[in-house]
Amino acid sequence: MSQINISSPFCSIPIKVGIVGTGYAAKARAETLKGDEQALLVTVAGHTPETTEAFSQTFQVQSTSSWQQLVEREDLDLVIISTINRDHGAIARAALENDKHIIVEYPLSLDPTEAESLISLAAQKNKLLHVEHIELLGGLHNTIKQFLSNIGKVFYARYVTINSKQPAPQKWTYRSSLFGFPFVGALSRLHRFTDLFGQVDTINCQSQFWYTDVDLYKACLCTAQLRFNNDVIGEVVYGKGETFWQSENIFSLYGEKGTLIFTPQQGQLLQGEKIQTIEVPARRGLFAKDTKMVIEHLLAGTPLYVTPEASLYTLKVADSTRRASDL
Repeated sequence: MSQINISSPFCSIPIKVGIVGTGYAAKARAETLKGDEQALLVTVAGHTPETTEAFSQTFQVQSTSSWQQLVEREDLDLVIISTINRDHGAIARAALENDKHIIVEYPLSLDPTEAESLISLAAQKNKLLHVEHIELLGGLHNTIKQFLSNIGKVFYARYVTINSKQPAPQKWTYRSSLFGFPFVGALSRLHRFTDLFGQVDTINCQSQFWYTDVDLYKACLCTAQLRFNNDVIGEVVYGKGETFWQSENIFSLYGEKGTLIFTPQQGQLLQGEKIQTIEVPARRGLFAKDTKMVIEHLLAGTPLYVTPEASLYTLKVADSTRRASDL
């Protein structure tokens, strides 16, 4: 990961924080920071003056007119980037050049080459660059890891997430230029696989979009097949929008000694006629947990749960799915 000197605390208490973004993740992090005596939320910069002002009023912090001005503020130690995917790389670079530590929601950049250069810049600057992957902290992923050995050698895994929206929202997550290719923008779908099964050997991908404008679609469907170096075949299906009439969220893992099938609520271990129900902890408070871990890391050097290099590797896999879908 991006190494920083742990011989002494990276920041003094309180860590002074600025947030770029006013959406769900930004609000969850702001709530956590306001309840942490070790951190001080100083300012926020949003997409529109109205949402920025509403956010600043809710959390009683200053509003900054642009992210460019926010990263240049000398009274900040840490910048949290929780805005549209397209701008992650540019904001991260500007923040690092202004000697700030960084939390950024995945993906670090839509361009793997830029992401790699940002990791190098963070190392040169001796600053933390933490790419959020809260899917690794959640109950589903950790329960899968807990029970994986029960099914012996895994040979096939399939992860389907389809989100029906009637009608599809006209928001940035349905714009290719702002969200990125679906497996890039929704990087966690692939990151679950690379975390579980390691290096990828071959990649195939198909995609389909239902466009209503040049850069706006009402639905998308992407399917990718990955063959890992350990011979596991992984299939990932991601779809969203109004073309779908039913949502689905199922993670299935097939091993030589059994099968695991998970929904977000519960799982099953199937071994012949034996069926074991598995409880999956609720997905709550993960942005708060991620934020607290970063604060502790900056103050005490405690380890984090993911490295930027791991996120970069998955980003390269995701970009390969994009290129494969164009063939």
